[in-house]
Formats: sequence, C-alpha cells, structure tokens
Amino acid sequence: MNKVAFVFRTSPHGSATGREGLDAVLAASALSEELAVFFIGDGVYQLKTGQTPAAIHCRDYAPTFGMLELYEIEQIYVCADSLAERGLSLSDLCIAAQACNTDELGGLLAEHPVRLTF
Repeated sequence: MNKVAFVFRTSPHGSATGREGLDAVLAASALSEELAVFFIGDGVYQLKTGQTPAAIHCRDYAPTFGMLELYEIEQIYVCADSLAERGLSLSDLCIAAQACNTDELGGLLAEHPVRLTF
C-alpha cells in the first residue's frame, strides 16, 4: 500500500470533518503501517487541550487522538507556524507531535503520494 498522509486543516467543531478524519486514520491503520498525520492551519485546534464542546452541544473527541499511539501511528506532525499564529505551543496539545515549519511539512507531505484532507 502507498504511504498515506491524513491532513487536518479545519477546526474541530461546527462540522463532522475532524471526527470523520480521525475515524479514517484509525481504520486505515489496520491496512497500512505507512501512515502520517498532519495538523495544519486551523487543524491545530483539533489537538488543543481544554476544549469544552459540550457548551455548543458537540462531542469532545480530542482525547480520542490519544488512540493514535495505541494504533502505533508515530508520524504525527503539527505546523509550528500555525501554532504560533494561533498563540499555541506544543504544551497546549493533547498528544505528542513533532513541530515542523512550512518547508519541512512540504517535504514530508511530498513523501506521501496519497493525501486525504479533513
């Protein structure tokens, strides 16, 4: 199977896109070990700790990203520029991720011929 990148670009609430992306990553892990997950732009909010989506009648699925480790998905990247633009740091995230600048992310994404964006 090809190397597959899952790219999260949207904020976590207001649509089901983030939850669906997370479900897709976990399902694909049964088929391939060549997965990478990227959080870019507003997608970095997917990993922010301390969310209270119940206030807007949404489910808090951010802790489910912790399952990535159990599914042995180790290539998790977050855009350092996107974090900085939003006043966030790696310590604000609910899982461990490698921070990369835009150029580094571009190189990593280029290694994955299949890219699914959520």
